[in-house]
Amino acid sequence: MSATWYECKVKYRKMSDTGAQKVTTEPYLVDAISYTEAETRINEEMKAYISDEFKITNIKVANFAEIHPFENTDRWFKSKVSLIAFDEESGKERKTNMYLLVQANDVKEAYDNTVAVMKDTMGEYTIPAITESPIMDVFPYFSGEEGELDRIHKFNEIKDSVPEVEETEEAKEILEDEALALVSADVDLDEEE
Repeated sequence: MSATWYECKVKYRKMSDTGAQKVTTEPYLVDAISYTEAETRINEEMKAYISDEFKITNIKVANFAEIHPFENTDRWFKSKVSLIAFDEESGKERKTNMYLLVQANDVKEAYDNTVAVMKDTMGEYTIPAITESPIMDVFPYFSGEEGELDRIHKFNEIKDSVPEVEETEEAKEILEDEALALVSADVDLDEEE
């Protein structure tokens, strides 16, 4: 299952280098199932970092195909990757763009990290653009630590479960009566025409 990333903008008072407080809005990414869960998760995450009041000003689905953190890096870069496919019918090359969020210290390292991520790709690709992203931090749903395996299993069980519908005799009779009423109403309409 691929992750859905939500970009959440958080507005709060921040102490500047001069010691004055200024209001700032910063974007963060959270992995969530819905907008509601994204709001809940960003509130939980921000409480750990911000002691004063803060406000969630915007939540939107981010257009990142994949997120790739790297050790000893402190900034996030948006890498545009164009996958190249040859269309045999028209005889032309087709490019499909996707965006990766890659962690690095500078643009050159972001390029190298993007190449490292794409090394197992079977098809051809180009990297037409890499820009520094304003994203301050990324909060994945599962960290992959051993203690969270139970949460992963529980999540997958819930996701794969199918609600049970118990059909009673009374429910079957109601459905049959409604079906008969629809059929007879349809016959009455046909006769009127």
